[in-house]
Amino acid sequence: MAPDTPRWFDDAAGRVVRPYAMTGGRTRPTAEVFDLISMVVTEEDVQVDDTEEGLELGPEHQTILDLCHRAPQSVADIASDLDLPVGVVRVLLSDLLDGRMIRVTRPVPPAQLPDERILREVIHGLRAL
Repeated sequence: MAPDTPRWFDDAAGRVVRPYAMTGGRTRPTAEVFDLISMVVTEEDVQVDDTEEGLELGPEHQTILDLCHRAPQSVADIASDLDLPVGVVRVLLSDLLDGRMIRVTRPVPPAQLPDERILREVIHGLRAL
């Protein structure tokens, strides 16, 4: 290697192994409830520093619990705050969901929302009273 050739050190190389190590090699969450706009909140009886038997929480898990304890956060916001890929965050969230430490609220699909025509008819009916 030439003396003027730059070497890659940890900071310059970026994340190569870390996400894989964080998830224990898993690439898929155990639950498919984590849309980018799903809202995550810490369960009321969970303290941020609690650890459940058999569930080893890493620092990223603790950070997620801390973020979601203050206010509900979307999956996209959590990934942004942790500066991690969304796939990794979904696996970490599934660990917390399996441990019953978080609650996830999914958005209502537009197909399940009431039709605008029906709502207008209800309004007209109420006005007629």
